[in-house]
Amino acid sequence: MSEIKLNKDQQELIERVGVAYENHQMAPAPARVAALLLVVPQAELPFEDISRLLNLSKSATSNAINLLLTINRLEYITKPGERRRYFRVKLMTWREDLNRSLTGITAMSAIYKEVLAQRPKGSAEFNRSLADLAGFLEFMAKELPALYKKWEQRA
Repeated sequence: MSEIKLNKDQQELIERVGVAYENHQMAPAPARVAALLLVVPQAELPFEDISRLLNLSKSATSNAINLLLTINRLEYITKPGERRRYFRVKLMTWREDLNRSLTGITAMSAIYKEVLAQRPKGSAEFNRSLADLAGFLEFMAKELPALYKKWEQRA
């Protein structure tokens, strides 16, 4: 099997995607691993290739992969006759992930409303912001399913 190499454009795209993930609260190493697995032509890569292509230590690679597995952003497969695992970005279940997110949004809205009911009335500005957040989350949870349905029905 030939050694995988990244061209300059792929390396730059991995960096841009990685920075975008960092801007969404992901640490640098997991951000680069996720970016690599999106950009690389192969559908999945073994641990050693991930470590080598990103120039990460084994420990940093392992920690990044474990975090991405824990937060359900990666999955792994095995191949017949091989012991090693191949990692890939978890895109196939994005619809189920969206449903879980909607459930979480609804739950957070309810929790924020409960917190608001317990808060002292003296912190009016904070309470207004919390009420706005709870209301927006509730609105989003109601509107997103219709938006998804509209997206599915597009031509």
